[in-house]
Amino acid sequence: MLVLCAVSAGCLSFAIFKIKQIDTSYSFLVERDSPALVQSVRASRFVSEMGYGAYRTITNPGASTEAKEGAALSETSAQGAMAAFDKAAEYDPAQAAEFAKLKKRAAATYDLVKQAVEFGMSDQKDIANMMMKQADVEIAQFSADLVKFNNEAVEDAKRASDKNGAAVDATIYITIGVGVVGMLAALGLGMWLSRSAISAPLQRLADRMSKLAGGDLTVEIAGQDRKDEVGLMAKSVQVFKDNGLEMRRMEAEAAERRQEAEAERARVAAEKEAEAAQDAIAINSLGQGLGALAAGDLTYRITADFAPKAAQLKTDFNSAAERLEHSLAVVVGTAGSISSGTSQISEAANDLSRRTEQQAASLEETAAALDQITATVRKTAEGATHARSVVADAKSSAERSGEVVSAAITAMSGIEQSSQQIGQIIGVIDEIAFQTNLLALNAGVEAARAGDAGKGFAVVASEVRALAQRSAEAAKDIKTLISSSSEQVGKGVELVAETGKALQTIVSQVSEITGIVTEIAASAAEQATGLNEVNTAVNQMDQVTQQNAAMVEESTAASQSLASEAVELARLMNQFKISADGAVKTIEPGRRAAPPQPALARRPTVGGGYQSGAATARKLEPAAAPAENEWAEF
Repeated sequence: MLVLCAVSAGCLSFAIFKIKQIDTSYSFLVERDSPALVQSVRASRFVSEMGYGAYRTITNPGASTEAKEGAALSETSAQGAMAAFDKAAEYDPAQAAEFAKLKKRAAATYDLVKQAVEFGMSDQKDIANMMMKQADVEIAQFSADLVKFNNEAVEDAKRASDKNGAAVDATIYITIGVGVVGMLAALGLGMWLSRSAISAPLQRLADRMSKLAGGDLTVEIAGQDRKDEVGLMAKSVQVFKDNGLEMRRMEAEAAERRQEAEAERARVAAEKEAEAAQDAIAINSLGQGLGALAAGDLTYRITADFAPKAAQLKTDFNSAAERLEHSLAVVVGTAGSISSGTSQISEAANDLSRRTEQQAASLEETAAALDQITATVRKTAEGATHARSVVADAKSSAERSGEVVSAAITAMSGIEQSSQQIGQIIGVIDEIAFQTNLLALNAGVEAARAGDAGKGFAVVASEVRALAQRSAEAAKDIKTLISSSSEQVGKGVELVAETGKALQTIVSQVSEITGIVTEIAASAAEQATGLNEVNTAVNQMDQVTQQNAAMVEESTAASQSLASEAVELARLMNQFKISADGAVKTIEPGRRAAPPQPALARRPTVGGGYQSGAATARKLEPAAAPAENEWAEF
């Protein structure tokens, strides 16, 4: 196994070494040769552009844009060629001497081209063409040498790439061969090891596991002393065996516990049957006693013997029945007295309710009348306030109108001044038209003197004269319109001034009206406040009276309900059976009180709704104490 690992490591080291060599070779090719070749090709292009720029200066005038652009192109191309050779030398130091020679030739060629460019810019085209013929020969030879040099560099790069490709192929073939041999050897060794050290022990362990699964827990588990995975599996199988033995022991213990539990269950069942029989006696007796109580027989008592745990129920039931019988006897004795008393209270409360309702109705009428007066005065105050605000708005509008009129006067004054300035400008235009007319007239005279040569100028002079006359007429019309506009603006200023005076008069009168309306609104507000206080006091009296009426109505209803309940109670008492000492006597129902008179309809309050006395009392609970005092005095 160690030999196989050593062979694999050696093969891997050889492959890494060869790949490193190939990577270094490719790095030189990519990082040195290829960039240097690119810069060399770029320098060749710059040399060609240098000649093209020089010819642009020769074929175009020296002062033209094309000639200047050609001179600039020639100079920048020469600089680009020099820079390209310098970069190529940096990328490939091995060819630095060759690139220095090429740069020197490029500089010499540019000297010829530069002289041709200078003659071309000074428009000495013949000398420039002669210089360019010499430069063309040098450029052609230089370009050919560069092409040859670049082709040789391409061939060198191709040969290096082919060499690296061959090395890669050889490395791959060697690595694959050694790998295949190692894999075959490892496969054979692995098969032998698996058969001798893994398959046989696993087969024996599988036989032991089959016996354990069949229930044979006496089998011995071999291989537990091994330190590999087979030993771990043997230990796991031993755990299964131990768990099986423990399960058999626990099953035996569970069988014994089931037998003990069955015996205990039988004993508990017998005890529960005896207890259920005793409970049945107690339940039946209690059921009969409760049935008798439900039927009204309060003399029934339980006489059967109960079990000790239920004996207290028997005692409690008999005691409760005896107490209930005694209480009902007392209730029967007092029910008649309650019925008689409630009838008298109901009659008195009925009379009081009618009188209280009459008083409440009178107060409600008074309150409604005061509400109407208060509402009328409040509307008057609101109308005065509204009138005051309207007058104030009218005053503000009049003041704003006065400001607008002042602004309009100012604007019209500005328009009048502008009209005067426009008139002055029109005068200048009229003067210019007059002078133009004179000039056109003089030009016509001079054209007539010139004869046939001045006919065209005479036509132009005639047109200029006609145009000057039309300009003078138009300026005269505009001047007339401006004069008329100035007169109209003056009249407008006078009318606006009169309007401003009238608005000032209106503002002063509106101010006086505002003062009067303010005094009216204040007086109306004071009246509304006083009436509101009076109305509040009357409403409070009405509320107290309605509370009294509500309480009387509630008292009447309560007394009548109490009388009805007393009669119903006597009827219910006659249904019960008690002992001879407390025999129930039939209670005569007391005389029913007359039903209360219906409450008087309430007038609508200030809020607009109808409220009964009871509702008012519920809403105004803080006033309940004064109402009780008044009821006591009444």
